[in-house]
Formats: sequence, structure tokens, C-alpha cells
Amino acid sequence: MWELTKSFRFEAAHSLSGTTLGDASAEIHGHSFRAEVTIRGTPDPATGMVMDLGLLDQRMAEVQKTLDHKFLNKIEALGIPTLENLTRFIWEQVQHAGKVTRVSVHRDSCNESCTYFGPQK
Repeated sequence: MWELTKSFRFEAAHSLSGTTLGDASAEIHGHSFRAEVTIRGTPDPATGMVMDLGLLDQRMAEVQKTLDHKFLNKIEALGIPTLENLTRFIWEQVQHAGKVTRVSVHRDSCNESCTYFGPQK
């Protein structure tokens, strides 16, 4: 079994009210994010690849365009712009590209990250 991980970066702003961080969190502020999408599988004997990474690249580029330099609170499908919702949102956008096993979003400036493993059956 193999796992492949591809990542992309985006810059975005949000505001989160009702946290213990107070006014700093409630005000509009920005972060640098790094998202990682991991797929798992066995290489196809004909191609030697778990999947055609070009397909994953296309999906990830679409998500990056949706998020990069945007005010995340305005992206309706995202919901409240938390790390948890970002990972779920990205998962939903890329899951059809292949055997996605997890999506992680890192906010390195805050030493925070979150990983989503998809809906549990």
C-alpha cells in the first residue's frame, strides 16, 4: 500500500466571533495556509502509479483558486471558516479525483493544523 501527498498554499482572511481569543479573532485577519491532500492505493501495473496525479493537480488548482486571497466568511459552502471546516471543504472538492484518505490544513504562523479523514461509515 502506498500513500502520496500533494500540497498547495493559499493566503486568505477570515473572522471568527465567539472564541476565547476575543477581539483579535473577531476582527478580519489573514493567514498563510498550507493544505495537503493524501491518496492511498496500490500502483496500477500498467502505469506504475497509484493515480494520475494530473487529475489531482486539476482539482487542487480549482480549490486553491476558490480560497486564495479570499475572505473565507463569504464562501457559503465552507460554513464558519475554521480549520475543521476548511479540511472538510477541501475534501469535498477533491474526493472525486481518487482515493483520498485525508486532508490536512496547516496554519504554521499559529502552530496549528487539522486533519480530516472523511465521513465515518
